[in-house]
This record gives sequence, structure tokens and C-alpha cells, in this order.
Amino acid sequence: MTVSKMHVRKGDKVLVLSGKDKGKKGKVIAAIPSEGKVVVEGVNIVKKHAKASQRVQAGIHEQEAALNSAKVMVVCPNCQKATRIAKSVMKDGSRARVCKKCGESLDK
Repeated sequence: MTVSKMHVRKGDKVLVLSGKDKGKKGKVIAAIPSEGKVVVEGVNIVKKHAKASQRVQAGIHEQEAALNSAKVMVVCPNCQKATRIAKSVMKDGSRARVCKKCGESLDK
């Protein structure tokens, strides 16, 4: 499988577009480009059964599961709207992700 570049990165605020958590917003905890997936805080909660060990108590624990990156859309920190991204070349020659709605850079 080829590694694809994703439109979302760790730390981005995103809006879920489809599935059981449609409409929820959250922060990206982890991005997995090799699988094209992201883990979003408070979204796609699943139950994991854990055996007792010295570090973990036995029981049923809830945690976030990975979600396909195509099911999320970046929320612009400037205009607070869910938006597609454009990639533009800055004056110093570096590339940056830019909001399609307001034109503000998404990269710090």
C-alpha cells in the first residue's frame, strides 16, 4: 500500500461528516497516513476488554478508535467553518495548507 499525504494532521480541529458520530467536532489525537486514518478525541468510542496486568486493571475500557480520514473535514481556526484545504507556496518557498473559505494559513 502506498503512503498518501493526508489533508489533516495531529492537532487539527475536525468535523465528522458521516457515521454514527456525524456532526461532532474534535481534535485529532493521532494521524496514521499509511492506513489513511485518524483518531479524533471523543469520536468513534469503542469498548475494549482488558485482562488484568501489573499496569492495567481488568475490565471494560472505552477508547477512541481510528476513523477514515475521508470522513472528516478540517475546521479553520480563523473563520471557525469546516473547509476544504488548498496547498499554496509561501513567499519563502515553503508550502502551507490554506483555508479555501478565508484564505488564512492552517499551518503555524
